[in-house]
Amino acid sequence: MNTRALCLAGPTAAGKTAVALALAARLPVEIISVDSAVVYRGMDIGTAKPSAAERAAVPHHLIDILDPSEAYSAARFAADARRLIKEIAARGRVPLLVGGTMLYFKALREGLDALPAANAALRADIEAQAAAQGWPALHAELARVDPVTAARLAPADAQRIQRALEVWRLTGRALSAWHGSRSAHAGEALELPLISLEPASRTWLHERIARRFDAMLATGLLDEVRALRERGDLHAGLPALRCVGYRQAWAALERSRPDEVREPGIAATRQLAKRQLTWLRSMSARTVIEADAGDAAERALRALTALAWPHG
Repeated sequence: MNTRALCLAGPTAAGKTAVALALAARLPVEIISVDSAVVYRGMDIGTAKPSAAERAAVPHHLIDILDPSEAYSAARFAADARRLIKEIAARGRVPLLVGGTMLYFKALREGLDALPAANAALRADIEAQAAAQGWPALHAELARVDPVTAARLAPADAQRIQRALEVWRLTGRALSAWHGSRSAHAGEALELPLISLEPASRTWLHERIARRFDAMLATGLLDEVRALRERGDLHAGLPALRCVGYRQAWAALERSRPDEVREPGIAATRQLAKRQLTWLRSMSARTVIEADAGDAAERALRALTALAWPHG
């Protein structure tokens, strides 16, 4: 069998996990998660993490590898994924990369820009400034030093404003000026075939998102976030707690209004799905399967099987 690594992407709630598990019943695959949230331990419900039974049925990688107090990056993902692809292929199995964190797919398939590493002390200074002045004030500062980046960011986009100012203060060079400069540590771009589950109907996806968020609430999302809050060493600014669903639940509990999490959570998940689809449409050489078609799963399986086993 001629094996090669495969990619299965799509917006949240598009049915990626079901297709991946069905493929595992046909081919000797091992799944590499391409998801910036499932890397965190203790964050199971809100990430729609594969169940213990699903993980027992097929090997999964890059799940539960970090504490929520830690940070994970696209560069680290790319290095981890490259290593895993080689190890899985050496076992005579098919590496299947599955998820919706499109920056991670881009990092692996196209490489990364040569941006400087994060600086914890500088980030703390920027957060303190934001606490005193507000993120719109920092957005205005960014507009003065890097108008190109500022023009594409909302004044309240704390995470990206912080990173752009961090790069400027570390290097004296605008974030926008770094793009296109390849990192010596990013590795060569990999030519990985990409199957993309993209629904034709936005209503279909919105309904699935709402049902899944309601299921998360019913199975204990708020209790999960309460447990994270009770640790005492976590805060809302951490990457783990900025994940969709967790950010809204944390804020609702902070206000002592747990009943106010559903609508913001569903709205944020819809916005995430919209961003994921925008990313996908910009990605090269993808095979699109309409996720809301009646035979979507079977079509995706046929496409993946043909790629993994092209000679039958």
